[in-house]
Amino acid sequence: MFALNLVSRCLFAFWLTTSLSFAESTPIVAHEDPIEIDEALSLPKVVDLTLEKFPDMAWLKSLEDEATALAQRGKSWTAGASQASYSFQEAATGFNSGRLHYINAGVQVPLWNMGQRDAEQTLGEQADTNAKIQTIATKLRVAGLVRGALWDIDLQKVRYEQAIAEIKIHEELHGKIGRRVELGDLPRSDVLLAQTELLQKRSTLIQAEAELMHARKRYTSITQMTKVPKNYQEKLVDLKEIEQNHPSLVAINSQINRKQAELDAIKAVGSGQTNVLAGVNGDMGNESSNHTASFSIGVTVPFGGSDHLAPQVAAINVELNKLIAEREQLFRDLKQAHHEAEHNLEVNRAELANANELKQTTENLLNMSNTAFSVGEIDLMDLLKIQSKAQQAVLNAKEREVMLERDIALYNQAVGVMP
Repeated sequence: MFALNLVSRCLFAFWLTTSLSFAESTPIVAHEDPIEIDEALSLPKVVDLTLEKFPDMAWLKSLEDEATALAQRGKSWTAGASQASYSFQEAATGFNSGRLHYINAGVQVPLWNMGQRDAEQTLGEQADTNAKIQTIATKLRVAGLVRGALWDIDLQKVRYEQAIAEIKIHEELHGKIGRRVELGDLPRSDVLLAQTELLQKRSTLIQAEAELMHARKRYTSITQMTKVPKNYQEKLVDLKEIEQNHPSLVAINSQINRKQAELDAIKAVGSGQTNVLAGVNGDMGNESSNHTASFSIGVTVPFGGSDHLAPQVAAINVELNKLIAEREQLFRDLKQAHHEAEHNLEVNRAELANANELKQTTENLLNMSNTAFSVGEIDLMDLLKIQSKAQQAVLNAKEREVMLERDIALYNQAVGVMP
């Protein structure tokens, strides 16, 4: 008995020296990922800043460069690079008769086939449009990452703050129990029980702190910044179904249009390019030379090249039909995401109302239980059970409030609304 009393007193003394540190908001674990609230920062601004540093920017820049190159090709007056030729020939006319010099010079210019230049210009225009639209689609994807990261921080912050609040409640309860044990109103085993509960709450706080740090790190990894906007709640944009102007659908349609334009441009090549040749030739040398100069012009027309072009056409057709299949799957996925986002909103609205009612009920029950414990009508174990349920109800209500705001943002994301 003496040993049990000694252990109880030691634990009680340990609690007096350590319990206050549990409720501090400073990190328990040394690792910290700081986040600073910037009142001048808005959600759209965060998305824009994140997009500027997003890895896909290199790809988007290459799409712009490609569009510029294709447009430049469509503006050219020739269907390809022109060629210049020059040849010199020297011949002997006989013994001691001297030598003749023959000179030939010419130019070969490839001409556009009928409709080929228009097809190339259309390809350049589609490529330029596609580059701009892919930027918009990427921005929506970035917005989804930012939305998710911000609301994850909010949700983890609620759990962290609730863990701190619960420790403070248990510290107060532990203090009351300690005083009553010293007065002899309660057995010393209640000190051990309260201390155990307090240590469990501290473990919960450590885990909540870790999850908050992880959420902050995810945000900084996505945005490459440590500042967050003060307010990022959104208004619900209620749509009955996925519309065709959804940025993701517009983006894949643009890819399909660009690929179709590329196919048309390849088909317009036909058997190849018609070439115009123009040249001059002349001879000079000894007295027997005619010293003449002549001008020649000619045309080369390719034919029978469809078999050689067919593999290129087939390859582009494969890519085109793959994009069409991806569009159909994307539309199905977007409809499913819209349904889930809509359903989550409905569920969380109902859950929030229920959670608030449960919170009020358990808080009333806890107040009654505290009074009952103080007069000895219930024991500590019963009080702790009721207190645990009340604290869980409070946490659930707070979580549901955040989850409802998060689900509004995710619904807007699902239907393609930019912040």
